[in-house]
Amino acid sequence: MKNFNTSISRRSLIASAFAGLGVVALGGLTACGGSSTAAEGSTAADSTTLTVAASPTPHAEILNDFAAPLLAKEGIELKVKEYTDYIQPNKDTTSGAVDANYFQHITYLENYNAENGTDLVSAGLIHYEPFAVYAGTSSDLDAIAEGATIAVPNDPTNEGRALLLLQDLGLITLKDPENLEATPKDIKDNPHNIKFQELEAAALPRALSSVDFAVINGNYAIEAGYHVADALAHESSDSLAVEKYANIVCVAKGNEDSKAVKALVKTLTSDDFKAYLEENYGEDVLPAF
Repeated sequence: MKNFNTSISRRSLIASAFAGLGVVALGGLTACGGSSTAAEGSTAADSTTLTVAASPTPHAEILNDFAAPLLAKEGIELKVKEYTDYIQPNKDTTSGAVDANYFQHITYLENYNAENGTDLVSAGLIHYEPFAVYAGTSSDLDAIAEGATIAVPNDPTNEGRALLLLQDLGLITLKDPENLEATPKDIKDNPHNIKFQELEAAALPRALSSVDFAVINGNYAIEAGYHVADALAHESSDSLAVEKYANIVCVAKGNEDSKAVKALVKTLTSDDFKAYLEENYGEDVLPAF
């Protein structure tokens, strides 16, 4: 059994989005109609209005608090539509009801495209939210009890990410040590006979009172008031999490080169944005550029 520190310095295996990020839809909000851009059948490049679908935390906060004032100086009005699920934003981006979305990581997008026959693309890597293990009824990973229960997300990309983190911590071994979509059925060695409670990602913080530990998506941890600094273990900054789970600005193919979208991506990949993330989110939201 290894010793664990709050910060795991060595390489974390490739542990959605948000976006987690690929959770089952939570009965989320549906867009109330497209932007003026979509209504007129034009592209984002033809208008000074850019409508972006986003999850509330931290994505909509970032867009409203940081990006919107800066884009306004360039003559671009940023409209943010908040969604609480991970399905409708991609549907609305595909249909043109919104110009872009900002809620998911690249691995979730690839999975979504494959399952839905869509051709959405990334316009840029923006940030990533480290997965972390939080204490529930137990608080010592070194002394994990026989048969302890760990709650993990139940969607394909995020459950695999959680199990990869637990593998990196030495708690389990997977049959395929780099399986991004692993489930408990793919575990080869489970020396502590850990039991897994598979839940929708949004429900994980609420489960802490009834499980020993939980591996929680960054955005849902933030919403529930939990922070990486308080976690028992988390993905390290030098892991492949940045490559595989970086949150992106997503658009329909062809719109990635539009003037307004490029302006948004430039704003969200600036040194000023790095400073904004550090000041407002600390280790919870880290730049991916």
